[in-house]
Amino acid sequence: MSDLRFDGKVAIVTGAGHGLGRSHALLLAERGAKVVVNDLGGALDGSGASTGPAAEVVELITKNGGEAVVNADSVATPEGAQAIVQAARDAFGRIDVVVNNAGILRDKSFGKMGVEDFDAVIAVHVRGAFLVSRAAFPHMKEQGYGRIVNTSSPAGLFGNFGQANYSTAKMGLVGLTKTLGIEGARANIKANAIAPIAWTRMTEALLPAEFEAKFTPERISPLVAYLAHESCETSGEVFSVGGGRVARVFVAEGPGWRDDAITPEAVRDNWEAVMAEEPYLRPTTLGQQGGASMQAML
Repeated sequence: MSDLRFDGKVAIVTGAGHGLGRSHALLLAERGAKVVVNDLGGALDGSGASTGPAAEVVELITKNGGEAVVNADSVATPEGAQAIVQAARDAFGRIDVVVNNAGILRDKSFGKMGVEDFDAVIAVHVRGAFLVSRAAFPHMKEQGYGRIVNTSSPAGLFGNFGQANYSTAKMGLVGLTKTLGIEGARANIKANAIAPIAWTRMTEALLPAEFEAKFTPERISPLVAYLAHESCETSGEVFSVGGGRVARVFVAEGPGWRDDAITPEAVRDNWEAVMAEEPYLRPTTLGQQGGASMQAML
């Protein structure tokens, strides 16, 4: 089988100055992509700004014979998102791949989390992915091709103490991904999400020290590269990835319980059936999920 190459393709990677984004940008460039390395260059909590991190990644890419440009616009504003996409078009004439990776952390227990902490995290993770994807979408649609990779998290899929804002944002990206997969289908725009486990500056305080060597960002990026490649026909899916392991994550619905004369007491008395997991249904559309309820009424 031939190597997966990105010759002639243009990719935007947000939050590419450190960690996962840096690794993604380097791998895509190594495989021939022209890359817009976007990073605001701020602290983990979103404060501050510097072109230094993005510039360092671009220097590495160009030193290895690749093509890349620096962009330090914020993903969290419509103007910033438009500027990121325009940077790709100005430098390279098109946009084929968007990897939404930018993020910040403002971890606090729920009782101590302020509205500003919640809004700031949502703004970068969810709003940022929406805005950058929205800015790129018309260009992808016009050319009849595009690949979007969003960055969710196990914290979004399963929850995590002290991360109500982050968990909410990351699960929101799952819904965005699935809808983009549906709406992009006719234009050959594929959208998928990863839920990575990796040792980065965002996770080093959360993961055991022994994870550092085994759960490197470089073990995440190959999945991103495949999902971003023209040969990947999968869309609207979420994948757990870490330490070299890749697995599909999906939402399933148990067989359930039904009673025309449903009452609170009947729900209580049949709770074991409500909680049953087998045999499960894995709906991929609202119609399929609703159809299961309709079928149960027959």
